Amino acid sequence: MAEKEKGQALLKNNSADMTEEDLKQVENLITAYQRITSELSKAIVGQTEVIEQVLIAILARGHCLLEGVPGLAKTLLVRSLAKAMKLTFRRIQFTPDLMPADITGTDIIQEDPTDGRRRLMFLKGPIFAQMILADEINRTPPKTQAALLEAMQEQSVTIGGRTYQLDQPFFVLATQNPIEQEGTYPLPEAQRDRFLFHIKVGYPNRDEERLILQRTTAAAEATLEAVIDGPSIIACQKIARKVPVPDHVMEFVLDLARKCRPKEAEALPFVKEWVEWGPGPRVGQTLILGGKVRALLHNRFRVAIEDIEALTLPAMRHRIVPTFNAEAEGQSVDTIIQRVLASVPRPRAKTAL
Repeated sequence: MAEKEKGQALLKNNSADMTEEDLKQVENLITAYQRITSELSKAIVGQTEVIEQVLIAILARGHCLLEGVPGLAKTLLVRSLAKAMKLTFRRIQFTPDLMPADITGTDIIQEDPTDGRRRLMFLKGPIFAQMILADEINRTPPKTQAALLEAMQEQSVTIGGRTYQLDQPFFVLATQNPIEQEGTYPLPEAQRDRFLFHIKVGYPNRDEERLILQRTTAAAEATLEAVIDGPSIIACQKIARKVPVPDHVMEFVLDLARKCRPKEAEALPFVKEWVEWGPGPRVGQTLILGGKVRALLHNRFRVAIEDIEALTLPAMRHRIVPTFNAEAEGQSVDTIIQRVLASVPRPRAKTAL
């Protein structure tokens, strides 16, 4: 209780520009976040950083690309999130023979029992849910991937000249298996850029794995309760955008993005050697929006450098294309980003005279 009161005091001390109603919504957001993580802990062991990044993406109104080997509870995480957030959920298993209509839906001819006349009727596909698990998205052809990504960007589906709006809020969490790439269809750079974060799901530590074994081989099953609903999520998304970004944080975001582009005059020397293509302006938007949400979740009403640093890897790793030299020298995209992060100076906040 003392920590909660301390957090609320810190929030109020740094929120001079907010109304009482705004403050109340921020407190609701923080409470909802704590309750969601508490509910998820009933089903998910560990993965604290992954859960935080996924929730930040959702509250920033973005989509996520989850990458990890099989058996790391990626599907369970998304399904549990949908339950805790009271969202309709659909899982789409991507396969080489999956067609766009299998996702979006299609027009079918149906006979009207009243007059016996035949009419076209739209049969909705699984995309018409609020939380979509796109399982192994790189296993389906580009035209099917594009159908999903169009819905992600436009929040609507067009079939037979008619546009159908998707239920809000709408999120896509796509998974990728990094082990086997033979016979897959890697997402093009422009389509990967549509995802807010590329989150890597790692192995649990020894204690976490022991707890996983104990839980999953026992008779008891975790029961999750809904702690927030769609309209509340939308309200949280709106309040997060009101968080101000200090000038020195904005400069830090610009430095990060521009120093990762090999053809910019500001590019770092090793970036020119190891990076083929750097991130576009979306990476700055991602870092700022994600930073705003993270600041609120950590009881602050100002985006700090630490918020940007914490989100740099998931925001950038799918927006950088390494050169052949980088791959030949064993320099991963994550290594390049971490080196850039270590090379960019941290500007200080300007103090009033």
